[in-house]
Amino acid sequence: MTAALRGLGYRVTPVAVDRDVPRRLARIRPDVVFNALHGRYGEDGCVQGLLEVMAIPYTGAGLLPSALSMNKGLAKTLWRARRLPTPPWIELDGPTRRLPALPAPFPLVVKPSCEGSSVGVSIVRRRPALATAIRRAGRFGGGVLIEAYVPGREVTVGILDGRALGALEIVAKGEFHSYAVKYTSGMEDFYMPARLSAALTARVHALAEAAHAALGGGAYSRVDFRVDGRRPYLIELNALPGLLADLSYLPRIAAHVGISFPELCERILDRAALGVRETRL
Repeated sequence: MTAALRGLGYRVTPVAVDRDVPRRLARIRPDVVFNALHGRYGEDGCVQGLLEVMAIPYTGAGLLPSALSMNKGLAKTLWRARRLPTPPWIELDGPTRRLPALPAPFPLVVKPSCEGSSVGVSIVRRRPALATAIRRAGRFGGGVLIEAYVPGREVTVGILDGRALGALEIVAKGEFHSYAVKYTSGMEDFYMPARLSAALTARVHALAEAAHAALGGGAYSRVDFRVDGRRPYLIELNALPGLLADLSYLPRIAAHVGISFPELCERILDRAALGVRETRL
């Protein structure tokens, strides 16, 4: 991303993010921040809030959409309120001795409520393994989500300017798209476009756009589905999807529709903004 923007003539200063980042930003005084962070603080609204306070325009979703997207339970609640299909689920505050009624028969998906990149995710096929999976997911804090497992295809849709660019099908060389699978070259096969009928592709595109809008939109995102036969289910939305030119899903989708990686980065940069208008005291 840095090389792509420099190649287009932009002056780019990489900033490593730690607790000192406010002072670094104040010293650099950037015109705009291109947010390429992942995980907590970078995706959940914390850095977005800091940039709002500092009145520095930034790329990606604003504070509230970022926070909603990172919290899987809240995102699913909003989708359900809009009658968008998502697998049934329950949410726990953390490990517990007594479980409420499970959302579906086994297998179930157990994952942290507020993490990304498949961190802490387990597919549980029998009840004896459930407690271990809950403890594993609970180590990350922020609650545990237990969700019905949907068999079928793994499909992700890239969104740019609120519109679906296309649907990519990913086939993991493993039980599911774990962190190791996602970030190890050669562990996934890709089908672009996804192997769906024209009607189902249109349906998935429309659902992705609706899911993006339901969480407050933003310049871009990536919406993940499981497609069981002809039934697509929303799994989660990544409001700050990866932008590794040769590895990440969104650049693959963009390239298929004729948007080069530098062009994709520039289009994202062009839409940098503040979510809260500056108020003079």
